[in-house]
Amino acid sequence: MRLILADIDRTIMPFGDTVVPARVREAFRAAVEAGCAVGPCSGRGRDWISILFDGDGPCYRTNIATNGLQVSYGGELVLERHIPAELLARMAALTAEVPRAGLVWFDGADPKVVAGDMEDLKIAFPRYGACGVSEPLPGHDVVKANAFVAGDDAATRELANLLTREIPELDFDVPQRGFVNIMPAGWNKGAAVLWLADYLGVASQDVFVFGDAENDLSMLRVVENSVAVANATPEAAAAARWHIGACEDFAVADAVEALASGAFPFTE
Repeated sequence: MRLILADIDRTIMPFGDTVVPARVREAFRAAVEAGCAVGPCSGRGRDWISILFDGDGPCYRTNIATNGLQVSYGGELVLERHIPAELLARMAALTAEVPRAGLVWFDGADPKVVAGDMEDLKIAFPRYGACGVSEPLPGHDVVKANAFVAGDDAATRELANLLTREIPELDFDVPQRGFVNIMPAGWNKGAAVLWLADYLGVASQDVFVFGDAENDLSMLRVVENSVAVANATPEAAAAARWHIGACEDFAVADAVEALASGAFPFTE
């Protein structure tokens, strides 16, 4: 068995798209039919995965969501980690003091803004802002939360650095301008990929991961067969062993189909 996992945004789904292209989904189904465990490894929450794949179940029954906090196999949730309510409250207080910044957590697929302004969320992440609501902090632990800021790359980095300094119990990374991922310290996509490979009994050389950005670095660095798309950030490209074409050219789909057929599509 091979384990094949791909980031979604700008790796298999071009910027501006709202659904993973049919060409990619066809390749994922071909890999499933060939006996591979294949699916997304994303910062998106588990409930968003089915939306982004337009309900095409075979393509995401295996998946890693929320930057590793949720792991599914065969359509069943096999691992879930949480962000404590007390830390969520501390982040809300910190982000509320930063101009045009805030904090959002997710009740399933529903974004709930607990600090900051909805209009700023719409700038930082338009799709979440369009369907989000503002409400008080929840009184329980949560799976997915993100900090946001309606600002440039520098403002986003400043927010992530502030949270890193003040809340060492959590890790933070920047997947895109205006948006900050939040994870328990030491847990990320890379940790979840290794956990899932061990859970499935897949040998390390039979694990393939595809990515493009900062939140993919952890998995690109720990997997022998790590692959960056041509539009990857310099850091992601440097972390990957193999390099392919761009997301917009369906390079991941071509590679997945080749792997499913028993070919090895990468060269030094």
